[in-house]
Amino acid sequence: MSGLVEGEAVAPPAAPLQAPNDQAIPAAPAKADPKDAKPVEDGASKKLSGAELKKQKQLEKQAKRAQAKAAAPAATQQSGPPKEQKQKEQKQSQKKDEARPLPIRRRPSQSNAVPQQHAKRDSKRDQKNLGLFFGHLYSQPRQHSMVGASKDVHPAILALGLQYSSYVICGSTARMVAMLLAFKAVIESYQTPVGTSLARHLTNHHLSPQIDYLRGCRPLSISMGNAIRWLKDLIIKIDPSTPEAEAKRDLVEEIDMFIRERVTAAQKLIRDQAATKILPGDVILTYASSSIVEQTFLQAHKAGVPFTVVVVDSKPLFEGKTLARKLANQGITVRYYLITGASHAVKDASKVFLGAHAMMSNGRLYSRVGTALVSMLARSHSLPVLVLCESVKFTEKVALDSIVGNEVAPADEILSEAERASLLPLEPHLPTTHPSKNKSDNDKSTAEDAKSGPLDVLKWVEGSENLHHLQVLYDVTPAEYINMVITEYGSLPPSSVPVVHRLSTNT
Repeated sequence: MSGLVEGEAVAPPAAPLQAPNDQAIPAAPAKADPKDAKPVEDGASKKLSGAELKKQKQLEKQAKRAQAKAAAPAATQQSGPPKEQKQKEQKQSQKKDEARPLPIRRRPSQSNAVPQQHAKRDSKRDQKNLGLFFGHLYSQPRQHSMVGASKDVHPAILALGLQYSSYVICGSTARMVAMLLAFKAVIESYQTPVGTSLARHLTNHHLSPQIDYLRGCRPLSISMGNAIRWLKDLIIKIDPSTPEAEAKRDLVEEIDMFIRERVTAAQKLIRDQAATKILPGDVILTYASSSIVEQTFLQAHKAGVPFTVVVVDSKPLFEGKTLARKLANQGITVRYYLITGASHAVKDASKVFLGAHAMMSNGRLYSRVGTALVSMLARSHSLPVLVLCESVKFTEKVALDSIVGNEVAPADEILSEAERASLLPLEPHLPTTHPSKNKSDNDKSTAEDAKSGPLDVLKWVEGSENLHHLQVLYDVTPAEYINMVITEYGSLPPSSVPVVHRLSTNT
């Protein structure tokens, strides 16, 4: 009886593999020779033990690794750099990706718009160190043209934004009213796309591009922000079953009612109440220009009260010039001072009337830069300071200083054309390393190029590494310098501002 089962194949002995270091690796043990095999009962073949199978697998793995190492140098010479170099390149690329800013998520309606934070970034901002305190105020460049505007921006909004950036429309209340009137045109020309509702699409996809463009032309005022929140809340509450024409008509009527109640009627109440504070023979001091203060003076003059107005003004806008001219044309006695003469103007005054850009929740006044100085001078002379402000300008925000949040005027508005012309004789005293100096030396070949104009003065500052234009438009007046705030809800102390704001927003 044979010791092997019929049909069993015997594997030939495996040849030894040669390692790269010329050391022979023992081959895997072959199956037992048929002559030496012992008879197996019941026709079953002989099985290797667990230890022998484990040893055989280890030897096969070592042989495969040796073959892979031997073939690796030839493959790397043909394919490219080794794995270590590839890993270094991958790490470097990962670091570059981490250093890159995250992409800006845009709405579908803004797909063709150029992101203002990247496309309009000023190159001078990277070249100069804008300082620790005011560098954040230059994070959003001013937009003076329609370049980069979204295709969804309405023509009325495009025109309004240019009027904002050029200060054609100036003043917190005037800007808010002009914005709401432009929104009326936007709503009237709006058509709800198929498959959407007016309440959802109008707010997020149609009004948002308009607001972003206006914000790029000039930062929004507190009253504009309050009006935008009111309008969005009104749109969201529209019933989806309301027909589009009826919903648009209701929105337009609500905007007209808002302007009539929160602006026109409020200013009339404030004007009538503040005019009673002006007594015969008073000398009222005011700073810059405010529409509600102007109406108060005209109302008191129509009532036949003899008084004098002292207007204190400053750059860059010189709004007080317009106010003084209007009051003088109406027959009111007016004296005009610059901010440098404010200490002399306060001596003859009996009261101080001030307008407001916003009233903060901690009772502080946020108004045109220079207001705090005038209020402090009035306090030192024991003069009452009255602030005339509509409740739509109240905010829940708190301001401790004018550095955290402010608006910066463009550099070309700091120096007038006459002031630039007076600085032209200083050109020979520029440092020899100054870019403008080198450029003028190279251009002296022709007489026309050698002449410098008023615009070159701004280039001197732009080319300087340690000099930068800075002109903030607003400052913060502490509440202790304010005696009374006159609103459409009555006369109240600055500490009652949050109460009135809560009352006006809930109605």
